[in-house]
This record gives sequence, structure tokens and C-alpha cells, in this order.
Amino acid sequence: MESHSTLPLPRAVVLALWVQALAPSPGETGAPDDALLRRAVAAVRQDDEPHTVEGSDEATTLLELLTRWTRTPVEVCAVLPAPGDVLGVPAAVSADATDAQECLLVQSATGAWALVPEVTEFGSVYETGHLVTWRMTPVPTWRTQVLAAVGPLADAERDLRVALLTATEALASLDVARWREDAAETIASLRSTTPPDWPLPAVRGEAEARRVRVLAQAARLRAIVDLATADDGGAVNLWQADQRSTALREVDRAARRALSAATARYATGPDPSTLR
Repeated sequence: MESHSTLPLPRAVVLALWVQALAPSPGETGAPDDALLRRAVAAVRQDDEPHTVEGSDEATTLLELLTRWTRTPVEVCAVLPAPGDVLGVPAAVSADATDAQECLLVQSATGAWALVPEVTEFGSVYETGHLVTWRMTPVPTWRTQVLAAVGPLADAERDLRVALLTATEALASLDVARWREDAAETIASLRSTTPPDWPLPAVRGEAEARRVRVLAQAARLRAIVDLATADDGGAVNLWQADQRSTALREVDRAARRALSAATARYATGPDPSTLR
């Protein structure tokens, strides 16, 4: 089983999945017990220092924020923007979210918010720690623009299959496996059907199992992109390097969209912004 340390998920993705799992569905009531909430916080935090929250009048810690957002139904989605491709992130936070490469969007009957993690490293290269502050910003209702940019899970899953072919063909033709042994291992891992041991909510039913499969495939593809863009590798001229860069940008975009689609939970009723 792959370790989550070698195939990490963005913090916003893990947080979105836990909010999605713990918040009640529309028409339901009830809140998760304290043990589940603390388990969710630990899953998001991992080896970080305790996460803090800024910009909220009701929460200064991740535990307080999760407690607030899992009492009533919410819409949630983790979005992973890149320069020139913000994937529906609200304009008020698009610059910060692009710098952080991740953003959590939440919407309830009382409003909509964007949370962007600010991560500060400390310590040495041998033992690096992380301070994480989630900056919370009120934003307009985001469902329509995010759904248009990210699309449903079925579409993202289909694009992911195309991206897999693109990645393996492009990297094989550019001889990436020859110049990086770790790249060859990562490419081989694409054939794995075993999900990584991520600290995610328990999988219940085929729909949730499908989400985990999509998450795993997208994370593996992003790992390949990271390896292949580390240097010019086997590219022997500018044209070859540009060909690889173009192919990998499309692979990364498909993977980012798939990660977002797998975290999305949209309301089935009226737009929450109309219920204020």
C-alpha cells in the first residue's frame, strides 16, 4: 500500500472530504461526535503544528471551524488553481489561492467562504516543520462558476483516463524513465489498483470508493508531473522540452480538476445564497 507521505494530498482536499463526510445531508439534522471531529483535524494536520484560522468571528482553530460547519448541510469543494487556470476560485482570493495552489470553498444557508492555507516552513532541511494558518474570506456564491470550471466527477474521470495515456506516451517518448529512476517507479505505480493509506473518512458504498479511485489516479499523475518538470531530463532541444511542457500542463490540469471534482458536494435544493 502506498504511503500518503510519498503521494500526498493537498490539505484543502483532505479537509473538504472530511467536511463532506461529517456534515449532514439536506433535510437531515445532527452533528458528529467530538472523537470524529478530532480525527478529522488530525487527518488534515498530519505532522504540522496545530492549524489556526483567521478571518472568522466564531473560530480560531480548525476544530472550532469543523464543529461549526458540520452542524448543518453545506456545499464544499477543494479547488487547486494554477497560474492562468483558477478553476472558478472567487476573484477576491484568486491571487492568494494560486500562490498556495489550493483553496477550500464552503457554502451554507448563511453565506459562502473561501479558505486559503498559508504555510510557513521552519527548521532545517533534515527536519522541516510547518505552521499553517487558514485565512477565511467571505465570497459570493461560487457553485455555478466552480461547477462550470471543474465539471462533474464523471467528466473529470474520463479526462483523467485521457491524461493517463498522454502522460505515459509523452514521458516514454521523451525518455523520462531513463534519466530518472524514481520517475520510472512512479510511472509503474500508475498501474496500481491499491489506494494509498490516506487518513480519509471511511468509504461507504461504490460512489465513495469511486471518489477514492479518482483521487489516487489524480495524485499519481501529479506526482509524475512533479518528477518530469524537475529538470529538462531527456529533452535534447527546446522543441522537445516545449512538447513535454505542453503535454504535462494538460495532464496536471486534468489531475487538478479530478481532485476538485472528487471533493465536491453540491446542494440538491435551492441555491443557499437565496436562503439568507
